Amino acid sequence: MSSEEHERSGPDGLGAVPYIPLSPEGASGGSDGQSIGTLVGQATQHMSTLVRAEVELAKSEVVGEVKKGLTGSVYFIIAGVIGLYSSFFFFFFLGELLSDLWGLRWPAFLTVFGLMLVVTALFALLGWRKLKKLRAPERTISSVKETAAALKPRREPVA
Repeated sequence: MSSEEHERSGPDGLGAVPYIPLSPEGASGGSDGQSIGTLVGQATQHMSTLVRAEVELAKSEVVGEVKKGLTGSVYFIIAGVIGLYSSFFFFFFLGELLSDLWGLRWPAFLTVFGLMLVVTALFALLGWRKLKKLRAPERTISSVKETAAALKPRREPVA
């Protein structure tokens, strides 16, 4: 259904989505004097536009969420790469420590290892925060529910 909530351009700047302006029940739709065939043709055209609009809305929302997911994945990849490189420094640190227990080189290697772990933790946190922001396509879900409710036959209460 057309409403302010489902405007042509969403608040997040997604592309234009075609919609059908619907009038309230009982309002004259200008169908006076039109044949049944014309009305059925118009209804079919409106249903086609409505379905295309729902698909376009779903596609635009999913594309936005996939981009967020890819950004979060890149942060996890960076964290993994830095974590693997830092393991080299850890093992090199252990070798220096075992060969020269209190030498001058091992504190430097330990410091490098600690800094790389901090950077790894930072990128992992950034990736987690990005992935945590992923959400369902809420506008599409609400629009589909409204459309289903509008198309559902209404029953008169039995007296």
